[in-house]
Amino acid sequence: MYDVIVVGGGAAGLMAAATAALYGKNTLIIEKNDEVGRKILITGKGRCNVTNNCDNETLLKNIVHNSKFMYSALNNFSSADTISYFENLGVELKTERGNRVFPVSDKASDIRDSLLENCKNLGVKFIKAAVAQITLQNNSFFEVKTKNDKLFESSSVIIATGGITYKKTGSSGDGYVFAKKFGHNIVSPKASLVALKTEGDECSKMQGLSLRNTKIKLIDKQNGKVVYEDMGEMLFTHFGVSGPIVLSASAYIDKEPNLYKISLDLKPALSESQLDSRIRRDFEGVLNKDFSNSLGALLPKTLIPIIINRSEISPDLKVNQITKEQRKSLISVIKELDFNIIGTASLDTAIITRGGVSTKEINPKTMESKLVKGLYFAGEVIDVDACTGGFNLQIAFSTGYTAGLNA
Repeated sequence: MYDVIVVGGGAAGLMAAATAALYGKNTLIIEKNDEVGRKILITGKGRCNVTNNCDNETLLKNIVHNSKFMYSALNNFSSADTISYFENLGVELKTERGNRVFPVSDKASDIRDSLLENCKNLGVKFIKAAVAQITLQNNSFFEVKTKNDKLFESSSVIIATGGITYKKTGSSGDGYVFAKKFGHNIVSPKASLVALKTEGDECSKMQGLSLRNTKIKLIDKQNGKVVYEDMGEMLFTHFGVSGPIVLSASAYIDKEPNLYKISLDLKPALSESQLDSRIRRDFEGVLNKDFSNSLGALLPKTLIPIIINRSEISPDLKVNQITKEQRKSLISVIKELDFNIIGTASLDTAIITRGGVSTKEINPKTMESKLVKGLYFAGEVIDVDACTGGFNLQIAFSTGYTAGLNA
């Protein structure tokens, strides 16, 4: 018999268990993987983007779905609290571009290990097992049964099983099954923070090309509305586009992907007139060369054939024969390089899951189910998701802390 059982030993589960134990509760984590926090180890390309060093208002702006639900949880445990928490556990942190916070060591294992050690120091018990079912007995306590037929009892249960992305980390949708059994509605899980597939073969021809300081717009083709825009780093792949700004853009795709396009501004620091001046200056040094050999100082090599093709200027035309109108066409392509989206990469490659247990059925102040007293939710199993930049881990820590505190 335990006071609190946490199902799932990821970021949210470890935070929830440590918080409950800190307040004197006899706490158990049941985790089916051989080790806890497996997904933590791969976040931020193995460096772990712990949080974003910003105020709550900025945090809320970067939560794409159900941001209002997070208001109380972020007040309970903000990004400043996350930074203090890990520094007090002995993990040195640093803030990088975009206010992204990482361990100074650049090792995600430092974050996972500190959470694990903190739980152990607070007396949290760990069981390696897959949970088969959770039932409420006599409206007074929960019975948690594992697949190897072990039974555990507790007065409170926190479901922190994650979503359905990166299945190798143990995120297989178990939490949705448990929540449904208790009458909860599940918002259909989808991939979020995922690479995008594009129409045609242009992106595959530029495979491996990484662009910095590129501006992206995600445009709803049905109404022409810009639903997301940002500037940063992106990457061309064999099937389309990826990289931080593309992943964040994917979180705003609320309809079928083929109803959207992305538009890239390859020179966002230059206005059209400034870009025209730059191009004319470059052209002056190569007036007798073919157009195809005139853009080396302006654009990456693999991008040039695509730009030339889109500009509809003959690659064999001498630079001194290019007209003002043709220059205008070239500028237009560089400032608005559009790609139609035809889909997303697989769910298993998505960084996070969008969807999950409906926030309408969870008390945002406590993370307790509105349907079943003593049942709590934390982390990615809840229908809340955010952009890249440490915001999703902050959601895990804030909801985990709030669930642990109230359980």
